Amino acid sequence: MSRASRFEFASAGSTHPGRVRALNQDAFLALPELGVWVVADGVGGHQRGDAASRAIVDAIAALGRAALRESLAESVRQAILTVNHRLIEIAELAGPGTVIGSTVAVLVAQGQQCVCLWAGDSRIYGLRAGRLARLTRDHSEVEELVDQGRLSPSEALQHPGANIIYRAVGNSDDLELDARVYDVYLHDKFLLCTDGLTKEVGDEEIAAILAEGNCHENCRTLMELVLSRPCRDNVAVIVVDVNAAGESEDTLPLLRMDTGGPRRG
Repeated sequence: MSRASRFEFASAGSTHPGRVRALNQDAFLALPELGVWVVADGVGGHQRGDAASRAIVDAIAALGRAALRESLAESVRQAILTVNHRLIEIAELAGPGTVIGSTVAVLVAQGQQCVCLWAGDSRIYGLRAGRLARLTRDHSEVEELVDQGRLSPSEALQHPGANIIYRAVGNSDDLELDARVYDVYLHDKFLLCTDGLTKEVGDEEIAAILAEGNCHENCRTLMELVLSRPCRDNVAVIVVDVNAAGESEDTLPLLRMDTGGPRRG
């Protein structure tokens, strides 16, 4: 395997309300020409979750090429924080107890690295040399229980608190976005998804699908698979292929989740 002097990206994304819900509160944004991909999931049970997820992707889309004059990842982070404050203000005007929130997961590619930014339980995965790694950690009650060894990953899916998250855009004035940085290698593949996918499709299935074909085929196959199941939640999926014009030989390290990477709040 090899690295490259310059990476080019191809991506495909899709969203669907699922088999049960009439309203789709998920949103996605794919800007491969800028190296930015976003999924957002309006927080279930809260008012206007669809407006919250849409506000996030619209704010990041509005950055455009002007963001390249600064740090792209920092520009994205600031855009999300601005939306966070705006959602809180709107919720306060709507009356006591109103919450307008959304999860977010963002992949930003810069040079030979990528930055993952997230809040909530939308996820980013990486596939390298056939090995799948989850690059984000859910901000959820069940994730804490899994980490403590009190639940298995399969038990977590059936837990009554599976939908409870403790961090989201619009939930707190002092929102903290986790951020981790990873090196990018030629033929890496990334998946961004909301929990509508991961509630129905296991990691082994995801790995098998991403290992074959291109991003367009992978995205279509993942959506077809999740919709062949109960799919009680909205779902959004983006698959990103890493391509390059030139290559140079290098050792390919395994892509793994970094439990102690840099964090921005």
